Amino acid sequence: MANKTVGGVPWTGCAVLFLQSLCPGVNLLSLYKDNKTKFIVFKVIKLTLSDSAGGLEGYEILKCHDADPFLGVEIKFLDVSTCQQFLESYSSGTMRQSLSQHGCRLLTLPQEISVQTQLKASTHTLDPYLDQMELCLQQIHLSKPERLRDEEIERLEKELLDQTFNHAQTPTQEESVPINAFKFQNRVFKDRMLTQADVQSFSSGVGRQWKFVGRALGKNCRALKGPAIDNLAYEYEREGLYEQAYQLLNRFMQAEGREAKLSRLVKALEDCKLMSLAENILDFQP
Repeated sequence: MANKTVGGVPWTGCAVLFLQSLCPGVNLLSLYKDNKTKFIVFKVIKLTLSDSAGGLEGYEILKCHDADPFLGVEIKFLDVSTCQQFLESYSSGTMRQSLSQHGCRLLTLPQEISVQTQLKASTHTLDPYLDQMELCLQQIHLSKPERLRDEEIERLEKELLDQTFNHAQTPTQEESVPINAFKFQNRVFKDRMLTQADVQSFSSGVGRQWKFVGRALGKNCRALKGPAIDNLAYEYEREGLYEQAYQLLNRFMQAEGREAKLSRLVKALEDCKLMSLAENILDFQP
């Protein structure tokens, strides 16, 4: 049961989530200001919060405002357990991943967006203290909302509710993909960390195309940007194509850590038109 009271007193609090895309050409603030894309950005935020807070209950968006270069999202929490779940998701990076994936899908971007975030309660920046859960909860609890829900947010919420209702009445072929999954060839696969088995399958099958895959991965991986691919080719030239590809994927996994996901490799293979190799790694059965 959600903990809506503490010591018999209703628990509420307020925090402002600041969002900024680090990808050239993708400005979340500008997209929100544009009436053509405002609703899509709002939907991305709502889906992200739903993933991060465990559903649609226990919080509400009060306002989205201009905090150039950030888009500020003022959130009122209505129970402490929802707020804690959100903080845990924010601290672990899961919230940023969710925002990136929903943004990529709904804004029809060619790749996931890299996002910078900041979380504040009143004038207190919470990011340096995310390992102190009780302190963060206390600061959010002490921060009271300065306004009622903005009329624009009310309108966007109604539009989203109407869209959800219409979607339920008229099923479509394009179903939403869970945050921990991805779609390939119209099938949904559970996402996971890359393994050494994936590395071996990739290295055995990619051949001379490994450089192109490396550059596709490098769009969102600093360790593979610039001359990194050519340097890798030169360093392991004597060992051959298998070792070059093997070292490429291992460097990607080491640099990205928890973000070195199967979905990112499959997306890079799709970008390079290496569909059969992707099918092999996924053990895809037509």
